[in-house]
Amino acid sequence: MALAERRAKVSVGGFSVAGMTEELPRVVVSVTATADGRVTLGRTDLLLDESVATRWRGAWPADVDDLVARRAAAIEATHRPTVVLEGSGTFVGPDEGPLDLPDAADDDGLRADFLPWSSPRWFAVVDRRGRVPWTHKGEGDTRLLVIVGPHTPARYLAHLRREEIPYLSATDLTAAIRKMRTALGATCVLSEAGGGLNGALLRAGLVDELHVITVPALIGGLDTPSIMDGPPTAAGSTPTRLRTRNVEVGDEGTIWAHYEVVR
Repeated sequence: MALAERRAKVSVGGFSVAGMTEELPRVVVSVTATADGRVTLGRTDLLLDESVATRWRGAWPADVDDLVARRAAAIEATHRPTVVLEGSGTFVGPDEGPLDLPDAADDDGLRADFLPWSSPRWFAVVDRRGRVPWTHKGEGDTRLLVIVGPHTPARYLAHLRREEIPYLSATDLTAAIRKMRTALGATCVLSEAGGGLNGALLRAGLVDELHVITVPALIGGLDTPSIMDGPPTAAGSTPTRLRTRNVEVGDEGTIWAHYEVVR
């Protein structure tokens, strides 16, 4: 199924009408985690840091790389995602604040989407607080795209425009995913984000599939990021049900499991 049809409340003449449908891109989450669901070594350990990545990969048996490559090929062949989604936490630590930038002379028009060009593929990063100092803007047929919100500092939006970095402005994740369909033509969004963004996608009811590669290793730690993070689950809530589509076990015990969300 190329597109996910979601039940929605649609405003018609000022009234909310339940039961109508909207088309959103299919959202596929792809993560690699330890047996206890951890996706990095600690709260402040960024996998872009070479020393952290070396220690993280040091726990991987030899069968992981093959399964990771096969997972990527399977997702590409099935869905051909044109947007890969990440969170700002992949690039900066959790305690980093907004960039120190000059104030915007005038914020008129800054809240509108900024798409100075089209691209066949996008690397989209949710950075609503304006924390990432971008130096790399894409390569080949893939361009950087920043997802901002109503409270993103105007000086950061002005900075993105000066640097000619495209951005989409959205009130929430659902609106951002919808714009990826309407503004970018995306039929599938692949999230390779950390637990914070993946957990937010789950709570918003946006996740359609999960591909998780489980490495036979343990990390532990109360604050260690996991596959799906976020605030405590509300009392009385029920788990999101998954349907197992496929499971493969590597020669050294690594597991690649493919699930589909039951709606």
